[in-house]
Amino acid sequence: QVQLVESGGGLVQAGGSLRLSCAVSGSIFDINAMGRYRQAPGKQRDLVAHITTIGGITNYADSVKGRFTISIDSAKNTMYLQMNSLKPEDTAVYYCKPDRVRRGATWAAYDYWNQGTQVTVSS
Repeated sequence: QVQLVESGGGLVQAGGSLRLSCAVSGSIFDINAMGRYRQAPGKQRDLVAHITTIGGITNYADSVKGRFTISIDSAKNTMYLQMNSLKPEDTAVYYCKPDRVRRGATWAAYDYWNQGTQVTVSS
């Protein structure tokens, strides 16, 4: 069972930066891709950024393009989200979640959500 440990959230002023970490137990290559999602109060959970573990192919929501950077350090089995030029509308609980995880010779969808990490941007 893949375990995820999130860190890096907090309170920051508008224009500031934060880096979120998502450490994976075991090898990050037992995951095909990972996404960073966020959910603001009263709103649905949305995909913010996405990265494949092989090739490091990235995609971003339009609202964060040019400000957020998702990356993987395979030596540390950790995914990062660098968030710059933060805005109050970035305030949300941020979650990391794998797309699919290796189960022996097959891949299975990862359908669990952890507790996330709170990011609050003050104006």
